[in-house]
Amino acid sequence: MNDYKVTGIIIKSEPIGDYDRRLVLLTKEKGKISAFAKGALRPTNRFMGCVDPFTFGIFSLYAGSSSYSLTKVEVKNYFEGFRKDLNATFYGTYFLEIADYFGHENTDNVRLMRLLYRALTLLLDDSVSNDFVKTVYEMKAVMLEGLFPIPDENEDFPEGGRRAIRYVYEARAEDAFSFKVSDETFAELKKKTDSVCKNTFDKEFKSLSMIAFAEENT
Repeated sequence: MNDYKVTGIIIKSEPIGDYDRRLVLLTKEKGKISAFAKGALRPTNRFMGCVDPFTFGIFSLYAGSSSYSLTKVEVKNYFEGFRKDLNATFYGTYFLEIADYFGHENTDNVRLMRLLYRALTLLLDDSVSNDFVKTVYEMKAVMLEGLFPIPDENEDFPEGGRRAIRYVYEARAEDAFSFKVSDETFAELKKKTDSVCKNTFDKEFKSLSMIAFAEENT
């Protein structure tokens, strides 16, 4: 059998030739994989509208000799709110870039996928700031790779921030955002996370410049 069904989210979608699209999906079953949606750019193609970034659902695939081909999509969430909120879209695109960076083929990326899904959901929740979601998403994503150091007792760091980092470290990916801290403590968390990310990522994420531009013009 060369047919598979995977649950996942599209983290990248790019045109290939005149009519096809190459998708990168973060999936529950197979980690990060690529698949081709043939004819997706044709106006009457059945994949029109369901092969865009942020699309979450069940993807039916055919495994060829060297690649997967998409045969069907059962969309569960389009994250349609991003079409109306440009700032949230910039943050969401950044989250997709991090998922692409840390995603691995045939590796258990379930926690990363759950973290991504929850973070995208919270970007569309007006009761939570995008900056908070971004900071916690970065923290937890780096923690899942074992690359986020927990401040020890001798480090000059607020105790509330130390407790928050321990909470994020121990929490399930989808629950990592369920805490509150003072503005002062959050500023320290953000500073710490920015420093860790600077030392972790060996590339520049294009969406960060879009986030900075949006923040400067709001």
